[in-house]
Amino acid sequence: MGCILPKRQKHLGLEGDIKISELDARIDPQPTTLIENSPTVLKYQTPHFRATAKVRFPPISGSDVWQIGWVQGCSNMDFNITYGGLGVSSWEIPPLRSKQQKFVSDSDGKHYPWYGCTTEVATITGPTSCYTTCPLRMNDNFHPSITWDIPVRNSHEVKLTHLGRDQSFTVWLVAINKSTGQKFVLRTVKWRMRINIAVDPSQALGRRARLLDPVIQDQPTILEPSQNEIPPPEALKAPNANNAQTLIWRPTNGREVVIVPPVSQ
Repeated sequence: MGCILPKRQKHLGLEGDIKISELDARIDPQPTTLIENSPTVLKYQTPHFRATAKVRFPPISGSDVWQIGWVQGCSNMDFNITYGGLGVSSWEIPPLRSKQQKFVSDSDGKHYPWYGCTTEVATITGPTSCYTTCPLRMNDNFHPSITWDIPVRNSHEVKLTHLGRDQSFTVWLVAINKSTGQKFVLRTVKWRMRINIAVDPSQALGRRARLLDPVIQDQPTILEPSQNEIPPPEALKAPNANNAQTLIWRPTNGREVVIVPPVSQ
């Protein structure tokens, strides 16, 4: 059987010829898992955010190279860890906190602008004579370790009393012409993860942490094509969120201390 060609075939410049099906975005409907098996850290693992789509890409008449995939940017991160009356440590992304940038890239740090380099992106090299079908998927979740004691000490004391995290992301399904730099934003997804954990330091290991609301996360929003948002340049390049973030200890009495500085790139 021969190929079914788009009605208007030319050197690809017609965004309407790119077809998207099976688009889905969701967060697993389960609570964050609390893991208390270490005398030095509390661990938690959030449910996964998952995005999937099938993209049918029209024939390419020239020798251009196109990539289609998921790009993710972080637009907000509030991550505060309270140690009773001793102080608060905070994971922060300085350009977001200062509002110098609206986004920071959440790439894997190697394959900008893509979130990853396996199931997250597909490459099509022209010329092609038929539609190319590209199944794409990505997933994301948090699984950090939080010290029971304040971060400027190395002990087994338990001073941790509360952890709050609120982080927002935008995910773009994007097609990029690697030869010309031309970009099409195909769809836009927004999602948010909120974690709220209370800790009772007087309890034995295994019984200290308690998950507070929200127990189940709000589901992502898939914007209509007419509402698509364009990723700003900072969402497409270094530094990524992991390298841009810093850990700061702010004691109730005394000066703040940078525990983990941003990674220079």
